[in-house]
Amino acid sequence: MTAPRLISCAVVTMMALSACTTVSSNDPVVGGPTAGGVVGQGTGPAGSDPAAAPTVVELTADAYRAELDKARGPIREAIRKLNDTGGKGLAERLERTVSTMESAVSGLEVLVPPSDVKVQHGNYVGALRSLTSALSDAKADVDAQDVCTGPAVLTGADEVGRLSPVRDSARALAGLGDYPADVVSVKVSGERSRRLGNGSYISSESRPGRAYLELKNGNNRDAVVVLMRGKKKAIAVYVRKKSSFKVRGVRDGTYKVYYTLGVDWDSRSRAFSRSCSFEQFGKSVRFRTTRTWSQIRWTNWTLTLNAVVGGTVRPKHIKPNEFPS
Repeated sequence: MTAPRLISCAVVTMMALSACTTVSSNDPVVGGPTAGGVVGQGTGPAGSDPAAAPTVVELTADAYRAELDKARGPIREAIRKLNDTGGKGLAERLERTVSTMESAVSGLEVLVPPSDVKVQHGNYVGALRSLTSALSDAKADVDAQDVCTGPAVLTGADEVGRLSPVRDSARALAGLGDYPADVVSVKVSGERSRRLGNGSYISSESRPGRAYLELKNGNNRDAVVVLMRGKKKAIAVYVRKKSSFKVRGVRDGTYKVYYTLGVDWDSRSRAFSRSCSFEQFGKSVRFRTTRTWSQIRWTNWTLTLNAVVGGTVRPKHIKPNEFPS
């Protein structure tokens, strides 16, 4: 690919015990007594059947309510955290959410609920298990950067029908005894394609300089370009696909330039929710103003975000965590 252009202007053991009588070849064969058992298995009270299954005692309503609440809290908090934060650390946060839900659902699966909610309990646990599986499957999309924010992960789970059964089964349990089962407290929207206007500043310091930076985005996805001067984010600007924009009044200094491409700009997360990529220009851009007794001179720059013939700078792919937020 041609580079973009930069222009300067317990183990159970079975054990069998046996005994036999030694006989000669002329004696009749006599079978010896045998005994068998399972190590660790009690024989129970006298007269009882050791093979009989233990009596299963169902939980009282209060005990069942307490178990639901114990599982509800961690799941609810994990989903909230997944939804509230942006794209940075998304893979790790999703991993923690799945792990939390796996643990909570496994605990719910072994419960013996009150008989009057047995069916509803089964529906609820099944719905949670399906949601957990959907979130686990989403990890592949996150790793491929097809899905880039927590809200987008939840939107995907909703679109494949995994959130509604959780909500419906939770309401059914609540209606039968005020059982706390609602775990999805966040609002999940459908897939969207939000965009800012071309040249919209997401953040910017004052720009009293004389120079301008022209940004050309010939890609099929919108872009957000960030200029870092030292450790300070000086400017972040939105450039729509197949568009260009001039950032005017850029202060003197040396800047590192980063940009992200994607679809559906989530202003709350400050990230594209889908089809995202992250790049850093391989060369810093220096703005300098010089003055003499007769003139003032400065440098303007043009950066092309897509590959072009004659490009002089090759961008470097970076991880989402390396992109300045």
